[in-house]
Amino acid sequence: MTKTAVAYYRTSSATNVGSDKDSLKRQKEAVHSYAKQNKIKIVHEYYDAAVSGADPIDAREGFSDMLAYMSGNGAKTILVENASRFARDLTVQLTGHSKLLELGFELIPVDAPSHFTDDTPTAQMVRSILGAVSEFEKSSLVAKLKAARVRKRKETGRCEGRKPATEAHPELLATARRLRRKNPHTGKHKSFTRVAQELYLEGFMTASGKPYSKQFVHKLLS
Repeated sequence: MTKTAVAYYRTSSATNVGSDKDSLKRQKEAVHSYAKQNKIKIVHEYYDAAVSGADPIDAREGFSDMLAYMSGNGAKTILVENASRFARDLTVQLTGHSKLLELGFELIPVDAPSHFTDDTPTAQMVRSILGAVSEFEKSSLVAKLKAARVRKRKETGRCEGRKPATEAHPELLATARRLRRKNPHTGKHKSFTRVAQELYLEGFMTASGKPYSKQFVHKLLS
């Protein structure tokens, strides 16, 4: 009997989202290659675009949709490119994996399939070190960017960034509120992802010409 699984992909930065970027393509190639080699049928794929690896798994729309699907489906295995695609923050990685185990789900990083299953002291140490290194790299990058902004501000007296979206598009907030209104038939609001998609169709987008993220829409309407 062929084993079934779902695939989960995640990209942290909005700048790495899009058909011209290789993040999602690379993740898919790695996961599908592993599935083919191990005779696993991928029955569904989920993608969280521009979602931080530090976000709890139940706070991610794509991941939550995946768990809802798996709760009523035969697939009990989740394939990811590597452990950091699941979660970059060590605490989120460990607590998230524990939650999946409680639900009866198996998580397989295809670059190291036994990453979450080996219980030897060495394996436990490696998991902790890899998670800590990933977390350190992210913190170091944030610190470097902050230092660069401080240095530029000292040199020029300012550190100018892009104009706020609401300044560039004065009608943005009103349009987002209109799109988010409760449906009189269902009594439900549209999801932030759906609002972002419809904003894009109405001509509201990022400076790079891409749709706004669901996190941006949530923050905008909050």
